[in-house]
Amino acid sequence: MAYSLLRNWMLSVLLVVGSCSLGASAVKAQDSDGPARILFVTQSQGFRHGSVTRSEERPLSPAERVMTELGISSNLFRVDCTQDVATDFTREKLQHYDIVMFYTTGDLPIAEADLEYFFNDWLKQPGHGMLGTHSAADTFHNYEPYWDALGGTFNGHPWNAGDTVTISVHDTDHPASEVWGDEFTIRDEIYQFKNWQPEKVRVLMSLNMEKTGLKKPYHVPILWVKEYGEGKVMHMSLGHNESVWENETYQNSLLGGIKWMLGEVEGDATPNPELSEVEDAKAREAAGE
Repeated sequence: MAYSLLRNWMLSVLLVVGSCSLGASAVKAQDSDGPARILFVTQSQGFRHGSVTRSEERPLSPAERVMTELGISSNLFRVDCTQDVATDFTREKLQHYDIVMFYTTGDLPIAEADLEYFFNDWLKQPGHGMLGTHSAADTFHNYEPYWDALGGTFNGHPWNAGDTVTISVHDTDHPASEVWGDEFTIRDEIYQFKNWQPEKVRVLMSLNMEKTGLKKPYHVPILWVKEYGEGKVMHMSLGHNESVWENETYQNSLLGGIKWMLGEVEGDATPNPELSEVEDAKAREAAGE
């Protein structure tokens, strides 16, 4: 008990002194023996989720705090958070990072030249990754390089934040999905997607339409990974509710994905479009079509 309290106190101190801050002192992991660096973008140009909302009493949003603590406790990475991409998402500053993480909405005010560099150069480099959580898919709807890299675009959420749904795990070996077991239930908002490209991604988890109350006649992916040049991409659709960020299994899922992106562990990213076909058929049957 004493050790746990001391560890929590130490984490709190590290958070207060700015572990989730921005600065030119950040150093790329491959340039040193220190932890990797993650730029966590939590800016909202559309709907602002509670999970990324800061306040005077809460200088770090729930998602920012969780990611900062996760980096410190694992000693695998350190997180710099920004809600000012015009200043912090630039070609120069990207040199300090290994992974860029998005929990965002809308068209972010990133300079076009910096966006082009990110997708055409930076993200394709070995050791680099893009991690999207929940509303990352509700970002840059009309900017094809973004949704092409991420894997899809938000197209509504028929399953709302108060709904409990069943999730099927298709790959129990990948480090991002193995922690969930074969199947689980969770209370969270679930997105459906457009611009979905199953031939480019490996789906690790999906909504189980047969066991979920509201049934729709199409596949709803929840977690997927893909290779992008020599870089890696992962999108985790869960994460609307603040309680999900406090879920230890959710945290370990993100941690497993980050380890995979950094090359710390192996994970299959071979596209599995046949799975989407099977899930589409199951969903149509479950919906009575």
